[in-house]
Amino acid sequence: MKQSVNQQLHTKSPQFPWISRFSYLMDEQFRFPGTKFRFGLDPILNLVPFVGDMAGLLISGGLLVATARKGASNKLVVLMSVNILLDATVGAIPVIGQIFDFFFKANTRNIKLMSAHYLENKHQGSGKNVIYLIVAILLIVITLMTFGLWKLAEWVF
Repeated sequence: MKQSVNQQLHTKSPQFPWISRFSYLMDEQFRFPGTKFRFGLDPILNLVPFVGDMAGLLISGGLLVATARKGASNKLVVLMSVNILLDATVGAIPVIGQIFDFFFKANTRNIKLMSAHYLENKHQGSGKNVIYLIVAILLIVITLMTFGLWKLAEWVF
């Protein structure tokens, strides 16, 4: 009988069961009746401005720290951090963030990354290339926003 990814992770480390449970609680605990769509406490917490966002960020950050302490590669930690920061950043935008939180499940994505890392030896290395890519994207976005604001100011004045 084939083991599920969560079962395989549980046998690798005694710390993975609680990480998997928290991830499930935050992203997939509840189901809309009559559908296969699942959601967790994360989008519910985020209905409370700031407090919900911070609670979700702290819980996800705690899962990240626990994973890093178990010897995860730097690349895995960087990829997981990107998921958490994207969830926290977009989730902080009123209305759009609440909708985003129902569909972007950072903790579930991180469990999949952990599975690929520990069970298939993927995501090994330093993660520098991921950081360089993120910095390049941010620079492009900031440049485009600055240019757009400049053109808007020219048009207004």
